[in-house]
Amino acid sequence: MLTLFYVLVLEQILQGLYNLWDGLGWLRLAQRRAGTHSGFYAPRVALFCPVKGAEPGLEQNISALVSFNYPDYEIFFAMASADDPARKIIERITAGSKRKIHMVIAGRPSECGEKVNNLRAAVLQAAEGFDVYVFADSDGRPGRSWLSRLVAPLADSNLGAVTTFRWFFPQTGGFWSALASAWNAPVATYLGEHRGNFCWGGGTAIRRERFEQCNVLEFWNGSVSDDFSLTHALRQYGLPIQFAPECIVPTIFDCNAASLLEFTNRQMIITRVYESRLWFRGGLAHSLYCGAVLLGAGLFVTNMITGASGVQLLLLAFIPPVLSMGRGVLRLAAIMEVLPDWKTKLLADGWIWTFLAAITPFLALWNTLVALFGRQIRWRGVRYKLLSPGQTQILMR
Repeated sequence: MLTLFYVLVLEQILQGLYNLWDGLGWLRLAQRRAGTHSGFYAPRVALFCPVKGAEPGLEQNISALVSFNYPDYEIFFAMASADDPARKIIERITAGSKRKIHMVIAGRPSECGEKVNNLRAAVLQAAEGFDVYVFADSDGRPGRSWLSRLVAPLADSNLGAVTTFRWFFPQTGGFWSALASAWNAPVATYLGEHRGNFCWGGGTAIRRERFEQCNVLEFWNGSVSDDFSLTHALRQYGLPIQFAPECIVPTIFDCNAASLLEFTNRQMIITRVYESRLWFRGGLAHSLYCGAVLLGAGLFVTNMITGASGVQLLLLAFIPPVLSMGRGVLRLAAIMEVLPDWKTKLLADGWIWTFLAAITPFLALWNTLVALFGRQIRWRGVRYKLLSPGQTQILMR
């Protein structure tokens, strides 16, 4: 058992050092992209935003979407029902806007996720005159230059899409919300300057002609994941996805213990169904980390009981968490570069993305195990069973 611990902890120390080096690269990427000009490519944009319910902060989020300093874009808000409470909020917030706003009523889905169904209806309603499609989420609060920065790289016609990711900010400061924010943060660093990027539905831009060429609407048939299905469509045609860290979306998020598990389990189940290799690699990494820490702590306690010295085992077991917190510091520094308006809050809540980085692998390992044995998720009040990437069963509305 002692030999196994030494092997595990050595592997984790080497992995932690590599993660620090990779974190420095991600920080340099964020610094470089944050300081660059967005460019002059400004085509006509259709901005699609699916909505459901009067979620907290919706008014501020909608206000952000209609306030971009972008010359030519229209917004398509898509919902399943005309009676959705979000509709009145949107109409009130956008009443004085000069921006052209469309309300799309998609109806109830039958064999796909409600969000996907809403997006399909909105895309089909958009006119031919748009050059670029942009997808956003109703819980994000992007800055005024967000749209221009996200669209600008598409001046390179060889790109498949440009994408970004979210950054959770707990609103009330509760522990479970903080843990959700810490759990979400490392996902952003999976994206970078490589060909393994995936699209994120809350912030992706794609040329309309590319969207149609890749038959994205067909990939959305039977899907519950708009972004992973879009990713699969682009990969089928060998088209690269560029990550734009300068477009990271601030997202105000609060949860209790039950909703934390619902959210994190859902994300991992979706990942297992749509990106099984990513799910497996993540699960293996979390297993090795948790195994090294728990085995070291267990050996220390055993030695204490038997009267033997085990301090060195405990110190070794603490090295992987310390390295993980170091990666969290680099990640936090990078986010402060791309979200300068949120720097005060980032500094005030910095413990979330640094100290809690040491314990999020334990939650992620639990999510991985849940995803191994189950395929049911609950999303915005609807329960689904994910049979395959192209087959979704609606269990309960």
